[in-house]
Amino acid sequence: MSQTQTPPAVAPPVSKWGLIGYGFGDVANNFAFALAALFLLTYYVDVAKIPPAYVGIILLMIRFSDAFMDIVAGRIVDATQTRFGRFRPFLLLGAVPLMLMNVAVFSVPNTWSLTAKVIYAVITYGLLNVLYSMVNIPYGALATAMTQDTKERAWLATSRTIMASATFVFIALVLGNRIRGAHGAQAVFTETTLMLAVLGVGFYLLCFSLTREVVKRTVDHPNFAASVKTLLANKALFLLCLASLALLAGVFSMVAGAFAFARYDLGGPQWFSAIIVINLLLGTLIGAPIVPVLVARIGKKMTFITGCIIAAVGFGLTYLSPPSNHILFFAAFIIASMGSALPMTVVWALEADTVEYGEWSTGLRCEGLNYSLFSFTRKTGQAIGGSVPAFVWAASGYVGNAPQQSAQAMAGLHLAFALVPAGFFVLAAALMSAYPLTDARYAAILSDIRSRAKSLATAA
Repeated sequence: MSQTQTPPAVAPPVSKWGLIGYGFGDVANNFAFALAALFLLTYYVDVAKIPPAYVGIILLMIRFSDAFMDIVAGRIVDATQTRFGRFRPFLLLGAVPLMLMNVAVFSVPNTWSLTAKVIYAVITYGLLNVLYSMVNIPYGALATAMTQDTKERAWLATSRTIMASATFVFIALVLGNRIRGAHGAQAVFTETTLMLAVLGVGFYLLCFSLTREVVKRTVDHPNFAASVKTLLANKALFLLCLASLALLAGVFSMVAGAFAFARYDLGGPQWFSAIIVINLLLGTLIGAPIVPVLVARIGKKMTFITGCIIAAVGFGLTYLSPPSNHILFFAAFIIASMGSALPMTVVWALEADTVEYGEWSTGLRCEGLNYSLFSFTRKTGQAIGGSVPAFVWAASGYVGNAPQQSAQAMAGLHLAFALVPAGFFVLAAALMSAYPLTDARYAAILSDIRSRAKSLATAA
C-alpha cells in the first residue's frame, strides 16, 4: 500500500447541479427498490398466487442473504480505480441489467405450478438484489467522495431523500391506481416495469454526468485484511448500523403491509394513496428540508434521535386510533411520518462521517466496504421489517385477495402497520444514544486527518 505524497486538499463545494444529479441516482434506484418495497408482497400473494407464508420465507431469505452480497460489492468498489472515478462507472455498467431484471421479477408465469413459481421468484429476486448491490453500494459511497463538509453532506442526504420519496409517491400513485383499476392484472406490472426500466437507465446516466469525485483516498489500494481492520475499529459505524437496522425494520413493516391495511382496515385500497402521500410526500417535504437546519443547531446525532422519538409517539397514537376514524387516524400518522423523515434523511450524512472516523482510527479510507456494511445492516432491517407483515398475516388468518377478512386478520394488519414500527423506532433511538461521533468531534477528527497528511508530505 502506498501513501499519497501530498495532503488532501479541501474539496470544492458541491454545485447545485451536483446536488440534483446525486438525487437522480436514487430516483433510478427506487424504480427497483421502491417497487419491491411497496408491491412485491402484494404481487406475490395476490397476482402470482403464492401463499403468504411462502412469500415471507422468500423475502426474508433473499433479503438477508443479499445483505452479504453488499460486502462483496464493497470490496469490489474499493479495488476499483478508473479515469471516471471509483464509484460513478458502476452506475453505467449496472443500469441496464438491473432495470431488466426488475421486469423479470414482476413476471412470474401464472400457469406454472406452485413449486416452479417459488423457484422462479427465488432466482429472479435473488439476481435483482445482486445487481442492486453492485449499483447501490457505489452510489451510496459516492457522497463520501463528493465532499467532506458536514453541511454539504446534509444537503446531499436531503437531495437523495426528497428524490427517493417523490419516486415512492409516483410509483405508489401510478401503479396503485392501475392495480385497483385492473384488479392486480399481470399486464399492469409488466407494462409498468418496462416503462420504469427505460426511465431508470436515463436517470442513472444523468447522475453519472452531473456528479464529480473530488475527495482523494489516502491509500490507493487497501488490501482486504486492512479493510476489515478498519471496519472492526469503527465503533461509530457499528452503532450507526445497528440503529439503522432498527429504523429500517420499523419503516418497512409499515410500508410492506400498507396496501392490505388500507384495503381492509381503512375501508378500501384508495386509502393506500393517502398513506403514501402523507408518509413519503407530506412527511418528507416537511421533515427532510429542516434536517440541515436541525443539524446546524443540534447536530446530526440528536436530529436522528429526536426524529425517532417523534415517530415512535406518532405510530403509537396511530395504533391507538380506530381506523374507522380517519381524521384521528391520519392526524396521528402525520406525526409519525414527519418524525420518521428526520432519521431517514440524516442517516446518509452520518454514514459518510463514519468513513473519516475509520480513516482517523486506522489510517485507511475504505468508502466502499464502509458503505457495504452499512447497507448490509439496512437490508437486514428491510428483510426483518418487510417480512414481519407476512408472518403476522399468516398467524392472524389473512386470506390473499379475499373480498373480506376476519376481525382477527384485520387486527393483525393494524398491528404490523403501526405498533411494530413504534417498537423499532424506540429501539433505534436507544441505540443511537451511544453513538460516539458528534459534529464537534467530527470536525476535530477531520482536522487531525489533514494534519497527519501534511506531516506525511513533509516527511516525504
